[in-house]
Amino acid sequence: MSIEDLTTGLEKPPAKLALEGTALFLDLDGTLAPIAERPEAVRPDARRNGLLADLARRMNGRLAVVSGRALDDVDRILEGRVTCVAAIHGLVRRDARGVVGEAPPHPGLIAARAAIADFVAADSRLLMEDKALSLTLHYRLAPDRAQEAIDLAERLATVTGLALQPGDMVMELRTPGASKGDALRAFMREPPFQGARPIFLGDDMTDEHGFFAARQLGGYGVLVGPPRRTAASYRMENVAATLAWLEQSR
Repeated sequence: MSIEDLTTGLEKPPAKLALEGTALFLDLDGTLAPIAERPEAVRPDARRNGLLADLARRMNGRLAVVSGRALDDVDRILEGRVTCVAAIHGLVRRDARGVVGEAPPHPGLIAARAAIADFVAADSRLLMEDKALSLTLHYRLAPDRAQEAIDLAERLATVTGLALQPGDMVMELRTPGASKGDALRAFMREPPFQGARPIFLGDDMTDEHGFFAARQLGGYGVLVGPPRRTAASYRMENVAATLAWLEQSR
């Protein structure tokens, strides 16, 4: 089956989170933290970080954050309170022992980095986020430059062989490799996740692979945000609803 085979229209939120026998996988931006105009604007939050640390402890470590951000940026925002993290959509993964594995950078990143740097240099509203294994072109503050940004990213993907990953007012060129679904599967093969039921929460199209993987392994996905076609089984309205749902388990 493909992700498309499992799409549904959703309105129903999930039942209260049961900690016993559950493995919890959480996207960061748009799921645990509101989307910001610039990535550095997302900062530590005592309520969220304390909640995640408490849940990880009570679930015997069966909690992972699966994000498009770089690992050091996830640790900055979460203040290092979560050990298990998949970063850059799964290209980097830190396991329950604290061991970090990552893919080698694609050689096409060198040319793409130079081209995107030239593009953003003349307009302060544009931003290039360099994650070493991927480059993200942000144009949220310059919607009038959207088509130019999209055209540039598509051209660079063709020329360099980098994988193109569109997002919410961003275009990301990444080293081809693991997805968020691959990261979930890798965690589920290892202690303490092994044998648990996976639940994946996320908000954008990059999370669909996580929803699909969770469903394949006997769990389910939860879409955070407006309704759309998705491989998730449930939906919640926003970040506030996510945090409230997580807090119900305390």
